[in-house]
Amino acid sequence: MGSVKSVRGKNEREKKVLREVNVVKIGEKIPDFGFEAFHENKIKKIKLSDYNGKWLILIFYPADFTFICPTELEEVAESYVEFKKLGAEILSISTDTVFVHKAWHDNSKAIKKIKFPMVADPTGKLCKEFGTYIENEGLSLRGSFIIDPDGILRAFEVHDNNIGRSSGELLRKLQAAKFVKENKGLVCPASWKPGDKVLKPSLELVGRI
Repeated sequence: MGSVKSVRGKNEREKKVLREVNVVKIGEKIPDFGFEAFHENKIKKIKLSDYNGKWLILIFYPADFTFICPTELEEVAESYVEFKKLGAEILSISTDTVFVHKAWHDNSKAIKKIKFPMVADPTGKLCKEFGTYIENEGLSLRGSFIIDPDGILRAFEVHDNNIGRSSGELLRKLQAAKFVKENKGLVCPASWKPGDKVLKPSLELVGRI
């Protein structure tokens, strides 16, 4: 049986490792990870790098068989075709296993609508990398991340778990991120939607807006 001192040392090492986890930042390339996902009634092995060349939306949520989560995922599932039209793929992620994902998909009318991969992150590795992991609960916060075709993080939002997200706003952010990537030198003002006016930053524009 280890001494109190050795246990303390182990705890301090664990805390140090947690502090040293690198959280992905805006403008940085995301790391590559492999994981299991429940998709098309199968368990599949997937890597983030499988989506190179596409826009990628990561949707972290606390847990299967909960209350707000199915309302969010159902809304995203109903908009999935619109995301696909923009060249984007969606991954939903929680700390549940693929078997729990399957059971939820089989039993929930809302979750049955999901056509995108449901990623299992039971160790919290992905959640920790993206800064959504709640250490004392083993769950994720509600986090949404938009990654461009080059693997660069372009936008994210993280919510308290009592606050549901909007798939419409997530789609709008993807549209804006796609527009500015394809139109260098132009920027999207508040609440911009496709077809709205954009801005071209310049000295002449300073103080005139």
